[in-house]
Amino acid sequence: MFTHSDPGGYREPLPGITYKTLAHGTRTLFAEFHLEKGRILPRHSHPHEQTGYLVSGSMRLTIGKETFEARPGDCWCIEGGVEHEALILDDSVAIEVFSPVREDYLRELRRGSAS
Repeated sequence: MFTHSDPGGYREPLPGITYKTLAHGTRTLFAEFHLEKGRILPRHSHPHEQTGYLVSGSMRLTIGKETFEARPGDCWCIEGGVEHEALILDDSVAIEVFSPVREDYLRELRRGSAS
């Protein structure tokens, strides 16, 4: 799979938090997130392992019981089933890889390309 850069196609699951799937294979999915300052990504978990990289901005990321101040260039890996949350301290962009592929993100990708 190859995709060209496209400024559109973002979904907003929560106010001030948008994402889009950039590429996927049979075992991984690559997504970009835009997060507005002051927003909270509520505590949640999912069965997917999630590896992230903060491109810009800053956030307070809690993984399980540990909290980290994330700055550009910082990375994380969250095992499937582990609860996590984030407080967005500055407008931020993060890139994340999910494994296995998040079928919910593919459904939204298909729905977006059908319109």
